Amino acid sequence: MRNYNSFKDILSISDYSRVRKHRQIINSVLSATTIGSLKLNDKLPSVNELAIDCNISRDTVVRAYTFLKENDIIDSVPGKGYYIKSITNTYKAKVFLLFNSLSPQMKKIYDAFAEALQDRANIDFYIYQNDYNQFKNHILDNNSKEYTHYVLDANFEDKDYIDFIKNEVPVDKLILLNGSSEELEEEVACIYQNLETDFFQALEELESHWRKYKGIKLVLPKNNNMPNEIRQSFEKFCLQYNYNFGIVEDLNNEKLEQNIVYVDFDDDVSLVNLIKKISSTNFVLGKDIGLLSYDDNPLKELLAGGITVISRVFEKIGYQLADIILNKESKQLLEPLNVIVRKSL
Repeated sequence: MRNYNSFKDILSISDYSRVRKHRQIINSVLSATTIGSLKLNDKLPSVNELAIDCNISRDTVVRAYTFLKENDIIDSVPGKGYYIKSITNTYKAKVFLLFNSLSPQMKKIYDAFAEALQDRANIDFYIYQNDYNQFKNHILDNNSKEYTHYVLDANFEDKDYIDFIKNEVPVDKLILLNGSSEELEEEVACIYQNLETDFFQALEELESHWRKYKGIKLVLPKNNNMPNEIRQSFEKFCLQYNYNFGIVEDLNNEKLEQNIVYVDFDDDVSLVNLIKKISSTNFVLGKDIGLLSYDDNPLKELLAGGITVISRVFEKIGYQLADIILNKESKQLLEPLNVIVRKSL
């Protein structure tokens, strides 16, 4: 019989999760019994101990333990505490999910992912804000927990990230988001983009809209996080189709020109600033000047009558992630780009 000293490593309670905390406790116990982290007669913490250790209300713990007792997963012995009474054979995943940010686009992925998994998985969700040290610490601080899957949205152009993942994350539990198996030189589950090819094809799809303009400019600030494939595809397209083109590194100092399309693949702040700059001129968006953005969100549907975008289908990515986990698969899925034409072009 083991005591509850290791229970903190088993328990997953996240403030970021859409699942209520009492349900997170239930899911943690069910997942742990499935994968063998908790065995018959293992002791659990008392209600008060768990509430204090996890900084949650006593009622939350009582509600979780009551459910587990009613379903014969745990039992209590007066004066001795709570014990595992039975083992569930129902598969329940325990997922470590690490995103770079929780942008509107990434939130769509998370929401679809959580909806598809529902109570069939317990999700520990973390954000690292493009900070390599945060990325490392989130993984290292949780590597004692027995996860069934690690879903990582990492910077796969940075060798430090790749080397760290190779050393610290079990390959058989890894799912890469926005990166392919080639980066790790291992056959791992992933949902990846072929940006160089897909972005070029998306620009080709818009070719009829480019014709009314005399040139195209890509907004590409210095020290941006934009994949190199974006610039490569942009320049390749302009050269192949004989368009005048340029790179805007500082939008504040850019003098807007008539009959130019601006491709702003930076963030929403940059996009709003560009629209404000256009509004301060006499140019009519979609007629005198064009605008194309990357990755759709509700803001872009409404801004200036609608912004044309080249976008991923975020909900689909979330559902695909869940499908890989629930079916215990290790497959590589190509994430396509869609073109949504609106008034800005």
